[in-house]
Amino acid sequence: MLFVSLDISGPTHILQKLCFPYFWKDALFLLKVIRYGVRLELYKLKSEVCTVLDRFIQQAQRIPDKPFVIFEGLIYTYRDVELRSNRLAHVFIQQANLRKGDCVAVLMSNEPDFLCVWFALAKIGCSIAFLNTNIKSRSLLHCFNSCGARTLVVGSDAADLLDGVLTTLLEDNIEVWAMKSNIEHPRVQTLLDKIDAASDQPVTGALHRTTNIKTPTLYIFTSGTTGFPKAAVISHLQSLKADDVIYIPLPLYHSAASLIGIGGTIELGATCVLKKKFSASQFWKDCRQHNVTIFQYIGELCRYLSNHPKTELDKVHKVRMGVGNGLRQDVWRDFQNRFGNIKMCEVYGSTEGNLCFMNHIGKIGTVGRSNFIYKLLFKYDLVKYDMVRDEPEKDRYGFCKRVQHGETGLLLSKVSALSPFFGYAGSKQLTEKKIMRNVFVKGDAYVNTGDLMTEDNDGFISFRDRVGDTFRWKGENVATTEVAEVLGLVDFIQEVNVYGVEVVGHEGRAGMAAVIVRPEHTFDGEKLFNSVVRDLPGYARPLFIRLQEVMEMTSTFKQQKFHLVQSGFNPSFISELLFVIDYKLGSYVLLTEPIFQSILTGERKL
Repeated sequence: MLFVSLDISGPTHILQKLCFPYFWKDALFLLKVIRYGVRLELYKLKSEVCTVLDRFIQQAQRIPDKPFVIFEGLIYTYRDVELRSNRLAHVFIQQANLRKGDCVAVLMSNEPDFLCVWFALAKIGCSIAFLNTNIKSRSLLHCFNSCGARTLVVGSDAADLLDGVLTTLLEDNIEVWAMKSNIEHPRVQTLLDKIDAASDQPVTGALHRTTNIKTPTLYIFTSGTTGFPKAAVISHLQSLKADDVIYIPLPLYHSAASLIGIGGTIELGATCVLKKKFSASQFWKDCRQHNVTIFQYIGELCRYLSNHPKTELDKVHKVRMGVGNGLRQDVWRDFQNRFGNIKMCEVYGSTEGNLCFMNHIGKIGTVGRSNFIYKLLFKYDLVKYDMVRDEPEKDRYGFCKRVQHGETGLLLSKVSALSPFFGYAGSKQLTEKKIMRNVFVKGDAYVNTGDLMTEDNDGFISFRDRVGDTFRWKGENVATTEVAEVLGLVDFIQEVNVYGVEVVGHEGRAGMAAVIVRPEHTFDGEKLFNSVVRDLPGYARPLFIRLQEVMEMTSTFKQQKFHLVQSGFNPSFISELLFVIDYKLGSYVLLTEPIFQSILTGERKL
């Protein structure tokens, strides 16, 4: 009998490529997600948790002499950071009288001691609130009230940020410690002069050991729709991340740098190059000098690099991947054409959210790809949103309407045991405001991400815009209500409506405010300039002002932003007076057609 063997691998492979082109990439990605989920479930069953700190201690024992952080030309090994954080832990226990369960706020720029302070506080069982170094006095005080911190640690170059608020902190019995050897203020304690005398032996592990995977460890402040920054609870569940990230030019008070960047470096036992702040002129020099293979980014960072003068060394590097978010399609293409075929791994997720997308395929312009299995693990929906009324559309039964493939909708993520929402510290009202209930059926609950997204027929998900009272500028979230509160304190302003407008060649949206001047008052550009510079961080200051006679409202008596956003800041199409911020003159000046054109061409920097 003659047996004929038919090789069907060829046709099968072709069929798979045609019908399921992303099958293997999806399968590998989902395998990692499932493995991660199983790992967390095992932690729950065993009542033991391996935190970022635990993993760091393991690596310090396993590879003590390996470089952990390279900062400004100096190398800090895993042992260096371990011993220094031990000393700081003893200082915090013996002289600051900190105890397990206390909450401590940290106001520090990127530097190795940021990590040492973080790990030292974690070693003694304290929860830590990372404060944005850009926030001003009113927001800073609000942060303390939110997370309940009674102690503040400031970095060596951050003490000046306390000007105007230090007295209030001390009056509220907030103890302030500075990473300095001496300081002028008699009631501020110093740390550097106490470290050398402290023991470098580990504190008892019982202080930081936890059996509850949902125990809060970090509070990372993120501006949201309520106006002031909110403290997003980062549990051990969210801290267990592992990404191959090495070059970290983003601020450590953001979860991207601290949890993904530092956490990923520790998980792998890798080395990270930490920058105090991003520099377009130094970026590729650093990458070549330290043989960087992976870097973290925000879209604005890549745009700066693409706009920097070209050199013959643009493709001379070992960088193979970037991990981040907010990368526009045009910048994405320009970046890869100029610097080589670097895989850009776009990630979507908020600090406090319960949903994450990752562009594991690498398709330009998308934040991720979903499929049937992913939706079983992470239940989310895109619902129709009325931009004019600024609210989700409802059917006759009061439930939300799902969008069709390719349509833009508001992203909602279901709250469940698998995808819990830990919310914000300090107020249950803030957490509850983020949750939408009775969305599709009575009793269900979804997190409102505030993001408009689209999903095409192939499952690729793309970010479209923010809704409501938050927009992004310079890589930071801007809460319009916080800006409006500051502008509302200016004596000649009667009413104000803050929103974001698109500017050609820039990521995100620039701040703009429509204002009504009080009767018998006149617009004072210099007074307004002084107020916003004093009370708002640079990224939150309105770049444009529009004078109005009447403020348009929605049918539910909310300020109407949609038409204002759509009309932008072009003086040729807007009959009302427009002003633009001018740092050289220290005032808001009339926005003329020549100034408008200079903004579009990039001649006038924003």
